[in-house]
Amino acid sequence: MDNIIEFQYFDNPIAQNFASSSKLEAGIPQTNDFVKMQIALYLAQAKEDGCTTLIGLHQLAKLIGVENSERITLKRELIRAIQRAAHNVPCFRTERSIFCTEENCKWRTECKKLVAEWYR
Repeated sequence: MDNIIEFQYFDNPIAQNFASSSKLEAGIPQTNDFVKMQIALYLAQAKEDGCTTLIGLHQLAKLIGVENSERITLKRELIRAIQRAAHNVPCFRTERSIFCTEENCKWRTECKKLVAEWYR
């Protein structure tokens, strides 16, 4: 219950729903399977709600053990830190992502969506 109380001041359904499902100690490095599961859960929730948020990404990063995630202020940098924590190439919105062939990447849809907006 502590996690729910901690995040009540955020008026953001993604942040609240995601935080309430986390029972493990944030900031402790987790297994890669746990990290990938948390990323999948977060992205499923974000898809349902229609967007990813910086608050939700910070919560995810803290939960999976990204060090000093609170200092990262850009979504793309935070997602790259999360990619590193999951032992993936941190390529979100980089030159590499323009011609991405990583069909199994959890961030692919979000990355392509942002790239499409960036090139308008």
